[in-house]
Amino acid sequence: MKMYNQLITALNQCAATCDHCAAACLKEAEIHHLAQCIRTDIACASVCRSTIIMLENGISEQSALRLCEEICRICAEECSKHTHEHCKACATICDECARNCKQAIAA
Repeated sequence: MKMYNQLITALNQCAATCDHCAAACLKEAEIHHLAQCIRTDIACASVCRSTIIMLENGISEQSALRLCEEICRICAEECSKHTHEHCKACATICDECARNCKQAIAA
């Protein structure tokens, strides 16, 4: 578990950033254009938190990391389609988290 401490920190940051992005999207004027972004943010935050639980309990680390890497990449792609600062920030954090997951898989 100790070997995953940095990854868990990154996963927590990603989940919090996705939560913030979804909440900020809900306050935008053209919310219907952000529906997929909001759904993806919520899914990414949920998967990041689930991955943390699995890592902390030593359950299927590789499978959890693969899924987390995939949803983080999907979220980064979706958020990068939008010009809002919260979306740009989310895309950056999700991309970074996906890279961290990939590195942990390779380790």
